[in-house]
Order: sequence, then structure tokens, then C-alpha cells
Amino acid sequence: MDISKADVVLCEFYFSDLKVSKKRPVLILKDNLPFDDFIAIPISSQIRNFHPDEVHIGNDCFQYGGIPKKSKLMLRKTFVVSKSVVLKKYGTLSDYTFNNYHKLFCQFFECSI
Repeated sequence: MDISKADVVLCEFYFSDLKVSKKRPVLILKDNLPFDDFIAIPISSQIRNFHPDEVHIGNDCFQYGGIPKKSKLMLRKTFVVSKSVVLKKYGTLSDYTFNNYHKLFCQFFECSI
């Protein structure tokens, strides 16, 4: 599957026993890492409690496609993911929205764009 930055994808993550897994959506922040990996920001539909490093994401954020429920990005939980666990692509964020989320990520981690 062809994926790139600004895409929202569904991934299957296995627990350490490799018998049980969960499917979770993520935003691809950077897709050109070695070994077919990418940097992802997890997405959660549990939006009752918001922390300062979390931001809303909904279907109005997409250039095309969308997600099943209004959700939130959890910037503090950014991690590296193998492309081999991607199950499907929900869609791609608009350039404006992706750039805004990227700026928020850099502000939180005190990096430069």
C-alpha cells in the first residue's frame, strides 16, 4: 500500500505475546525512514478528557477520506511504526491541517520545522 505523510491509516499492533493485537488509527508524520518505517501520531476516539498536548481531528480536517468518529491526536505518544502493520488508509489531511499539526508537534517537542 502506498502511504505518505499526512495520511491517516489503520494499523494492527501486537502485544508482547504476539497472540493478541489491537487495531488503531495513526497520522503519518514522516514516511521516509529506513527499513520501511514511519513516524506516527496515535489517534484516539476517547475525547472526554483532553490534555494540553492533544488536539481534535475530524472529517473536516481531510482533503479526502475521513475517520469513523471525531477523535484526538496525542502528540506526546508519537512513535515509529513498520509499514508492514498498515491495514488500510482512511484518507489524507489537507495541507493546511497537516502543517498546523506539524507545528503543534514541533512546539510540544521544542524542535524546528
